[in-house]
Amino acid sequence: MRNLDITTLRSFVAVAESGGVTRAAGFLNLTQSAVSMQLKRLEELLDQKVLERSGRGVVLTPAGQQLLGYAQKMVALNDEIYAKLTAQEWEGEIILGAPHDIIYPAIPRVMKQMQRAFPRVKLQLHSSYTSDLKAQFARGGADIILTTEPAPDRGGEVLLDVPLRWYGASGGQAFQQRPLRVAFSGHCAFSPGAIAALDAGDIAWELAVNADSDRAIEVTVSADMAVTAVLEGHETPYYEQIPASAGLPDLGTQKVVMYAGNGQPQITDALAGFLRQEFGVLATGKTDLAAE
Repeated sequence: MRNLDITTLRSFVAVAESGGVTRAAGFLNLTQSAVSMQLKRLEELLDQKVLERSGRGVVLTPAGQQLLGYAQKMVALNDEIYAKLTAQEWEGEIILGAPHDIIYPAIPRVMKQMQRAFPRVKLQLHSSYTSDLKAQFARGGADIILTTEPAPDRGGEVLLDVPLRWYGASGGQAFQQRPLRVAFSGHCAFSPGAIAALDAGDIAWELAVNADSDRAIEVTVSADMAVTAVLEGHETPYYEQIPASAGLPDLGTQKVVMYAGNGQPQITDALAGFLRQEFGVLATGKTDLAAE
């Protein structure tokens, strides 16, 4: 009887879900060569390819597509058994706050990891603006929050630096209009700096919409009626980054900052660790098998 190894299956699942060996290695806290060797052993055991290089990433072969569902179930069941029989049964509730524009792709992975590690802990996600989250944290309404801001306050830990860019509608022309029509919500932390940059560059502007809803901003920009500032890599599918040749001022970078409270240290420390790991992987950028 030939037995499949959970470690190799875990590496296969991580590569399939992340799209590359380098990112998977970061998730697994392994070296790229270790993950590559595990994939090689898996393919040798099955006597067929499960992954193929494709451009700057990897794709599943037909055999890999068939294997993935089984592998995910086996890894999840392994983790469930281990947690049930060996882990301390921490119970309770923990609240994580994060701005809506940095939830993907890291937060879903973190929530999945927390569920596996602490199956009896209820993790609640609160999504709001940085200013609201910091106020909530200050009054003890959240255990850990993430923010996007130019520099951290006391007690904040920088997880990631992200460029702030100008975006407009896909194929749009709004960025060419003068005065430049801009769209920001009333709570947007990016708007003061973006407007100050326009003023410093002597670019006439006017506010195209006054709303507290991010969806209203998205609709206005997608309709090519205005431009806005968005963290690079976190734009909607309807947006397109405005080229530097358009002459709009550089907006610098924003920092993803973590603030962690002192309550329930066994759980909050684990959650903070998962957040560091996931945003650390994002900081490495997207690489692939061909780069190894």
